[in-house]
Amino acid sequence: MPKKEKAVKGPASGQSCSEAPDRSGSVILAVHVKPGAKRSSITEVSSEAVGISVAAPPADGEANAELVRFLAEVLELKKSHISLDKGSRSRDKLIRVDSSLSPEEVLRRLRQAAG
Repeated sequence: MPKKEKAVKGPASGQSCSEAPDRSGSVILAVHVKPGAKRSSITEVSSEAVGISVAAPPADGEANAELVRFLAEVLELKKSHISLDKGSRSRDKLIRVDSSLSPEEVLRRLRQAAG
């Protein structure tokens, strides 16, 4: 008998999983971080996650701090508007963006920074 696929509850139509809004109006980003790069950059923007290379080692929270700083720069927000929601010790993280930016605007800025 074939395995049943688990139903994945996704965001509303037209939005990717990497930029779903939550109930408070914040935007939640699924991020896959690659620490230890020469410079911080966005490597990919897909429906699963945003790939980001971070110019900081994965020790003592340095990569997490650099990730927040870099995302604040890319999204043109204050660092206080960006917070790490889940995954402080993992490469796969959930980032909360507390601002008036819509999910579409966040995605547009990330894609623009990715080139």
